[in-house]
Amino acid sequence: MKLRSLIVALAVTFAAAAFHAPLHAQTGLYLNPLAMRISNSVADHGTFAFLGQNSTSQMFWGPQFGAYYDFKTPYAFKAGLDLRDSIMHGSGAELNNFLVGLRISGKPFKRPFKPYLEPMVGVGTSRAPFTAIRVSKGEYGVYAGIDYETHHHIDFRLVEVGYSSLITASSETIGGSDIIPSADIFSVGTGLIFRFP
Repeated sequence: MKLRSLIVALAVTFAAAAFHAPLHAQTGLYLNPLAMRISNSVADHGTFAFLGQNSTSQMFWGPQFGAYYDFKTPYAFKAGLDLRDSIMHGSGAELNNFLVGLRISGKPFKRPFKPYLEPMVGVGTSRAPFTAIRVSKGEYGVYAGIDYETHHHIDFRLVEVGYSSLITASSETIGGSDIIPSADIFSVGTGLIFRFP
């Protein structure tokens, strides 16, 4: 419950900053395709196996949408916040990641390349195949990428890679049997970012 309260507080702060910001700060909105490889060191043999019975890895696909806000700084880099959500599907299972975190970006090269780094926390909600039961657990991760400035208000996200850790739905979290550790989530995405102002 404390994690959800923290996320709500950060979301309110993010929204307030976006609407009351000075004109030289920047807000970006994005909707990107995303691929995730979710793996676990232990195969789940039970009915509620998130990755499928006896499987230790699975590919998931889906959209990711979010918004970031970069504060104006006197330095070569910018600091800000990022709020994102992804809706992923793979082999009958579902995963929804809601994350919020710090954003550090800059232009160490001449335009148009803009790398960024984002440590994030949030909530991952998973549903195993063949069940309607959903399990929500805390999630943490780190993401890095490079945006390419194509237009005054549009960037192309060349690539974003990420790693996060999450306890998913399993025979342990639902059925109470077996010991299933946290899953490792490796993600890669690309797409467009619309910047304001």
